[in-house]
Amino acid sequence: MVGALVHQLTKGVSPEVLKREGLGEYYTDHGVSVYPQSAAGVPFTAAYLQVKGDPITDLTEDLAAEQKARSTYEYLIDLADDPDVIDVLRFLRQREIVHFQRFGEALRTVQDKLAQRTFYMNNVNMNNNMQ
Repeated sequence: MVGALVHQLTKGVSPEVLKREGLGEYYTDHGVSVYPQSAAGVPFTAAYLQVKGDPITDLTEDLAAEQKARSTYEYLIDLADDPDVIDVLRFLRQREIVHFQRFGEALRTVQDKLAQRTFYMNNVNMNNNMQ
């Protein structure tokens, strides 16, 4: 979404304007195409995705990622001056809040399930058929 927003904002902007606004190096490497990278210029990599295969660990990581995304949108809102851009960023920030809430609910469900006493059921009919 942010990439699409940046694309819309830079569409038709001349290379001279991009250079004057501090985007000359980015333009040199990527033109006006969207290239996922951090504000410091570090490209996105799958190494950012953390999974362990443990539901509690993975959901906790998801919760942290949503909070980091929310705070990033807040920082972008602080930097923006275009009301239309701010509206999009507020929508995206709210979406991260909802995602955080849903992951929290999923974590509570997993924790509740793991806290239940294990119950094994003996199927009498199946045992009789196995003899």
